[in-house]
Amino acid sequence: MIGAKSVLLAGDIGATKTVLGLFDCWGDRLVSLSEAIFASADYVSLEAVVAEFLRGQGGEMPEVACFGVPGPVSEGRCEITNLPWVLSERELAEATGVRKVRLLNDVQAMALGMAYRLGEGDWVELNPHAVRPRPGNIAVIAAGTGLGEAILYWDGGRYHALPTEGGHSDFAPNGPLEDGLLTFLRDRFHGHVSYERILSGSGLANLYDYLRQAGAAPESEALQAALAGAPDRAPIIAEWALERRDALCAAVLDLFAAIYGAEAGNLALKSLALGGVILGGGIAPKILPVLQAGNFMAGFTAKGRLSLLLGELPVRVAVHPQPALLGAAHTASAML
Repeated sequence: MIGAKSVLLAGDIGATKTVLGLFDCWGDRLVSLSEAIFASADYVSLEAVVAEFLRGQGGEMPEVACFGVPGPVSEGRCEITNLPWVLSERELAEATGVRKVRLLNDVQAMALGMAYRLGEGDWVELNPHAVRPRPGNIAVIAAGTGLGEAILYWDGGRYHALPTEGGHSDFAPNGPLEDGLLTFLRDRFHGHVSYERILSGSGLANLYDYLRQAGAAPESEALQAALAGAPDRAPIIAEWALERRDALCAAVLDLFAAIYGAEAGNLALKSLALGGVILGGGIAPKILPVLQAGNFMAGFTAKGRLSLLLGELPVRVAVHPQPALLGAAHTASAML
C-alpha cells in the first residue's frame, strides 16, 4: 500500500561473492538500510550467509526476500552453476523465517535493476553512431565469473525480464584467428565450446594460453613470473594489458573485446533489441578503454545485411556497482 513501510531483503548471489542488502520499501520507493559482501566459497549454503547477515541487523526482520542467482531457476529451485549450493525458495523461507522468498536468474535481476533503478549517470555509451533509444526490447549481456544473458521484453507499457542461458551457447568463430581458438578450446574442453569459455574471467586465461601458443606475441619473463602460482590470472592479464605493459596481454583484451561485441550483436539480433544493448557484469567497467577502442563495435556490427540496423543501436555499459541487487529488491517490493 502506498505510504506503508515494509522491510525487504535482496541478494545478488555469485560464485565469487554474495551481496545482501536490507531495504525499507515505501510504496515504490526503496531506501537502503544496510549492505554486506560475503565470500561465497566460505559458506556451506546461502541460508548460512543470510543467517549471519540478519544477526547483524539489530532484530530488523524482512517480510519478503528475493535473490538473483547464477543459474537456471525452475519451480523455485536452482543448482548454482559455479558453486556447490542448491537453492530452494521453500527451504530458504523455512530456514530464515522470511514469509516469502523468490529466486531469479542473476542476469534477469540485473536487467530489472537496469530497467527500473538506474539513472543517466549509471551508463557509458560505446556506440558513437547510436540513435536515440527507441521503445523496444533490450538485450542484456554480462561477462564476469561466467557469462550471463537476458532480454528485457517491452510489452508496449513496461519491461519484463526474461532469463536465458545463452552464455552456454556454441561459440561461432569469425576469421582464421578465432578458427584456431575454437580448435584450441575444443581440445582443452573435450568437445563443446561455449561463449562462457571465452567471455569470462577464466576465459581471459583461456585466451592468453591460446594466443601464447599461437605466437601472437612473446611471453615476457616478468609476466611469466607474475602469473606463476597466481590463483586467478585474469586480473593480472587485464592490468598489464590496460597499462600497455605487455603486448600479449593487450592482444588478449583486443580479441576478448571483438568476441564480446560479436556475441552482444548476436543477442541483439535474436531479441530484436531495438531498445539497445546493455553490458553488465564485472568485466566491462574494468576494461572500458579497450571496449571503447573499436574492436567491440566492429564485432558487434559485423552482421552482413543487418549491419546498418546494429550500427544505430545504443550500446551502453552499466557502471553502477549493484544493478542485480537493485533488481532483486525491485522484485521483492512487488511481492509485498
